[in-house]
Amino acid sequence: MTEILSLYPRLVVDGADAALAFYTAAFGAETLDRHTDPDGRVVHAMVAAGPVRFAVKDADGYDPAPTTGGVPVIIALYVTDADEVARRMVANGATAIFEVDDQPYGERGGRLADPFGHLWMIAQHTEL
Repeated sequence: MTEILSLYPRLVVDGADAALAFYTAAFGAETLDRHTDPDGRVVHAMVAAGPVRFAVKDADGYDPAPTTGGVPVIIALYVTDADEVARRMVANGATAIFEVDDQPYGERGGRLADPFGHLWMIAQHTEL
């Protein structure tokens, strides 16, 4: 049976660096890691505020910010077998947005929409 390892929200925003500065000032948060695309947009920044972890990313063509009518949160679920969880989700009514595949940042994962409209990033850590 596949184990669930962790879950955190990914906040989609217009202006991730401004959001990171806000969370630092408002919550005393610390940015643990930050990855950008070739244009400099933040595709993933993991934030720690006390014992709480959440991610922030810039809005893009796939993930519009809630200020423009997009989904405000993507749920990131880490498991021991992303392929198996994605198969079970699809078998029970989810739709694959991005198929599970090896990612260049050391994960195997994909994005699915559940039958209720929530977006899930299903991933597992792999060796680089």
